[in-house]
Amino acid sequence: MTGNEIAHRDEQQAVATTPAGPQPTDGSTALMQWAQEADLAYQMAQKLAATSFVPQSLRGKPGDITAAILAGAELGLKPMATLKSIDVIQGTPALRAHAMRAVVQKQGHEIELVESTPEKCVMRGRRNGSDNWQTVTWTIERARQMGLLGKDQWKKQPQNMLVARCTGELSRLIASDALHGMPYVSEELEGTTTGEVLPPKKAPLSVAALTAPTPEPQPAVDEPAYSVARDDQPGGWDQNAIDDSVDWTPEPDQQ
Repeated sequence: MTGNEIAHRDEQQAVATTPAGPQPTDGSTALMQWAQEADLAYQMAQKLAATSFVPQSLRGKPGDITAAILAGAELGLKPMATLKSIDVIQGTPALRAHAMRAVVQKQGHEIELVESTPEKCVMRGRRNGSDNWQTVTWTIERARQMGLLGKDQWKKQPQNMLVARCTGELSRLIASDALHGMPYVSEELEGTTTGEVLPPKKAPLSVAALTAPTPEPQPAVDEPAYSVARDDQPGGWDQNAIDDSVDWTPEPDQQ
């Protein structure tokens, strides 16, 4: 056997005995697939960001549009349906009421509108396979107690707003697992969420503000006590208010 043949054989053995790299797991494969989908969604979002098909809260924001499309896909919504179904209010994504009912009903759960007027809304629903019905009631009086009636949409269309509130509350009761992290309807996030006032969004602190030393408290300075001259006395000035330690003798040229 020649030297070249021996070298070729050793090279083949080295390749055969080289340990293989880590094999992708099901989790990493799914993550890579999701990353590819996210990249495609972002390319799509860049083209749609300036169109009227995108709601105002997402317009011009391809990153937020991408997140909305991916979140909608997890709910079973197609991209264009997602853009008409999800709003971002105060930094929180939320489903519109009609979209939430569609997501819940698509999972086989039942939602029924029992009564709907400008003063009252009653809805009932039950999980897929359950015999127990859950009933939710929203009234104008309840909305008044929560301070909602001053809002523009409550003045214009109270009946629709009552239906939206019933939808959100009932969907959370019977099918919270179907909502995948978006448990509120858009109408609930316009200032309040289930009765709790949302705090105003604060500007993020800078690094300098976070790392700046806390200023030391300054010692209190004793202020000199001054007397207040009063002109309500017969002589004009209150003589008791004048400090006796001050020499009030006029100068010679003033006598």
